[in-house]
Amino acid sequence: MSAPVDEPMAKATRLVLGFLPQDRQPKPEEVQTAVNAIFGMLAAQGVDLDRDQLAKEIEAMTAVFQERSMALVDPKGHEPWLPEAKNDRAWDFWERYRRYLEDVVNLPPWVVRRLDQSSDEVLSQIEDPRRPGPWRRQGLVIGQVQSGKTGQYIGLAAKAVDAGYRFIVVLAGIHNDLRSQTQLRIDEGLLGFDTQHQSRSNEEGRSRAIGAGAMPLAKRLDIASPTSSAEKGDFGLATAKAINFPLGSFPVVLVVKKHYKILEYLRKWVTDVHGTEGEHGDKVVKDLPLFVIDDEADNASINTVRDPEADPTKTNDAIRRLMKSFDKAAYVGYTATPFANIYIDPDVDHDTVGEDLFPYSFIRTLPSPSNYLGPERVFGLQADDEDEDDVEPLPLVRHVNDTDTWLPTKHRSGDSPGDRLPQSLRDAISSFVLACAARRARGQTKVHNSMLVHVTRFTAVQTLVRDQVDDHLRLIVETLRDRYGKGPALRAELRALWEQDFVATTACFPADEAQRLTWEQVSEQLLPALRKIQVKTVNGASKDALDYYENRRNGLSVIAVGGQKLSRGLTLDGLTVSYYLRVSKTYDTLLQMGRWFGYRPGYEDMCRLYTTPALQAAYAEVTAATDELRREVEEMAALRLTPREFGLKVRSSSLGLTVTAANKMRQGTKILLSYSGEGPETVIFNFADKAVEKNFKALEALVRRLDAVAESVPGPPAGNVRWQRVPPGVVSEFLTSYEPDRMAQRVRPGLIARYVEQCAKVGELSNWTVCLVSNTTPKATSLPIAGHTVGLVTRKPLNPGFRTEGRYTIRRVLSPPDELIDLDEAQRAAASDAARRSAEEKEKPSVPKTPAGPHIRRRRRTDQGLLLIYPIKVPHADDGEPTAPPLVLVGFQVSFPHSEHQSKTEYIANTVWLQEDIYTIDEEDEA
Repeated sequence: MSAPVDEPMAKATRLVLGFLPQDRQPKPEEVQTAVNAIFGMLAAQGVDLDRDQLAKEIEAMTAVFQERSMALVDPKGHEPWLPEAKNDRAWDFWERYRRYLEDVVNLPPWVVRRLDQSSDEVLSQIEDPRRPGPWRRQGLVIGQVQSGKTGQYIGLAAKAVDAGYRFIVVLAGIHNDLRSQTQLRIDEGLLGFDTQHQSRSNEEGRSRAIGAGAMPLAKRLDIASPTSSAEKGDFGLATAKAINFPLGSFPVVLVVKKHYKILEYLRKWVTDVHGTEGEHGDKVVKDLPLFVIDDEADNASINTVRDPEADPTKTNDAIRRLMKSFDKAAYVGYTATPFANIYIDPDVDHDTVGEDLFPYSFIRTLPSPSNYLGPERVFGLQADDEDEDDVEPLPLVRHVNDTDTWLPTKHRSGDSPGDRLPQSLRDAISSFVLACAARRARGQTKVHNSMLVHVTRFTAVQTLVRDQVDDHLRLIVETLRDRYGKGPALRAELRALWEQDFVATTACFPADEAQRLTWEQVSEQLLPALRKIQVKTVNGASKDALDYYENRRNGLSVIAVGGQKLSRGLTLDGLTVSYYLRVSKTYDTLLQMGRWFGYRPGYEDMCRLYTTPALQAAYAEVTAATDELRREVEEMAALRLTPREFGLKVRSSSLGLTVTAANKMRQGTKILLSYSGEGPETVIFNFADKAVEKNFKALEALVRRLDAVAESVPGPPAGNVRWQRVPPGVVSEFLTSYEPDRMAQRVRPGLIARYVEQCAKVGELSNWTVCLVSNTTPKATSLPIAGHTVGLVTRKPLNPGFRTEGRYTIRRVLSPPDELIDLDEAQRAAASDAARRSAEEKEKPSVPKTPAGPHIRRRRRTDQGLLLIYPIKVPHADDGEPTAPPLVLVGFQVSFPHSEHQSKTEYIANTVWLQEDIYTIDEEDEA
């Protein structure tokens, strides 16, 4: 929400930014020169400014970098139009919105420029609204959770309106509060007026300008919205009857829930008012181009009926009917988890409801700015090539291991939590209190502060948890007020938490990003911060509302206890502390539940995520999976492939198999499974004694077999041990005998072995290189393995409590240069050239010296497979005997070339296999 603006500082900031280079990131010395020049000029005019604060703000803004977006595009049926339209139309809505982003929202100018660029790229791929004759375009934009997708599609909508689209429908989630929140954002950015008080910008006698419409000298542009930001402001029969303006002469924007009845009301109203009789008796709107923006496009929009030719699910049916009711229609979906969308059958065309929503026109990735607190920064990510730095996780996660007696994982809707909150939740609440107080001490007094408590999907249990949290919070307030009884002891506890946790965490952040505070500064703000905190339940059965907008002047401090309504789309403003235990069967749902991602300027170091080690490990894996998907889009975009070709790749690969619900894959039990062009690697290890021993014996058996049947490559003593011209059967035998951890979703050695065998039958993967990787550093621990001495590699565990948890989780087993081991010089050069071109297309600041995995695997011959094996030394326990024999885990990575027969590798996966998951709780819809 918009914050009060410091006018002199805002003016100085605009002047400095205008003084800097506009076509690139400015250098530090250029920033200082510009700050000095503008500060001197304004000081001469009598303007009172803090020069250091101005410099700090400009440095923060200019440090933000964002890569270019990349896209898979199919030009079939499309007529290029945007370059010409740039000159023959006024772009007033976009210019007003751009000013709003720069002057009011204070987005860094390079981020606004990227938004301008990416929205142009999306707009250019839908059709010119002035193009005659029937046409249809469907695309998908892949962003990140809480990364600014809404801001991007508001910019796209503004440009679409300027281009001539006169009927825009935004599908905004499945709950009223998300729809209301989205409408408010559109009111501020696009409409420029408060829809709770007027429905058209030029209504006589009414002017409730907000956002872009309330800026000084802002143009008043003619636009209308029959829906409003009120909780019950959705479209309905009463809304339709109350509309008294024509369609077509000026833009009309509707923000509606994804509910089939509402969509049907909308379709019936617009066809009744503006439709003409079609060929089959249905009414069709022929002179009013429709533009549908589908937010969270993988949720509710997907047809989950097993037979795609059968009647689709209701919401999917309603969206498709709406699209079919216009002879000119464009559809763009936005999501952070696009797996379900890619599984849509692109060839379905139902007699009644028309084509399905597969994004056959384009799929575009939307990189996040560098100041985005996303999954990579929370959970870490190992770089895919040697020249990129690993993304080390910020120290924000706190483990929860004490909730079983309070609220067991498998509780039911009628269960009650235990009488006493677990210590971890009490610590989380204390952390939230400290974060609120610390933000006040930093001068952030009139801001929103939120805490998320997401421990159950049952609304009745959520209410009981809310009551317990509220009681505990009131006890804190009463105790702190008592200066002589228990008050000093509680204040001492809070001080200990501050000094042991917050001080140490803030020290990990650069000094210019996180203001260091003393305990005395924080302590004096405790009671003022506490008095503002409210506890609310956020679900369909509760009347509580997260009324951030109503509290925008002074800020809302809230602990939100909820379930599904908090798990998709809804933004918790000023979120600092999340207490999250909710499990999910699928990766896309898991990632969407991560409300803690987003932008946290000035308080990143105050953020905390309290969760279980198992959930942290799952998030680390899904982070790697989604990063791989984005890289796949970028690679296939560089190869000029189409969305259909990408869809086939993902639908048949291991990447998409376990990341979304089986009913969204609509493959039944017959699936295509391919590891073509992939590099599966072990990152989760079964730590049970039997599994560790079994896998080491499998490694020893493999090495003996390799020595007997393959050709070894001479190397230095204690260096890598390498065999070439290895038969595929040797590799598949090893994989079949390997015992994975059941939580390792994407690396199922048995299926990889079957893939190797299937490829071998058609003449592929016949010539393997196997490398036993050795650590050659002086401090490495040596170990004999079936007659070869190697140095054990080390991989830091993500879960320090692996001994009690029964699994050892790492970020990555592969050292990226190892994947080049078996390539010849020509292959290496081709991979490096592809990596350079990719970096240039994305406008990366540097070109990598070592190509990433996808570029390497693209250059492999179809017969050329690589198996890398990593013997991993497990750290000794703190109380263990340092001279004891090392415990060794066996990790591996397989580098597969692209197959020419991948679509022919078919498997019958039984229901048990599809449902075998790291979680055992069924997902259920809740109110």
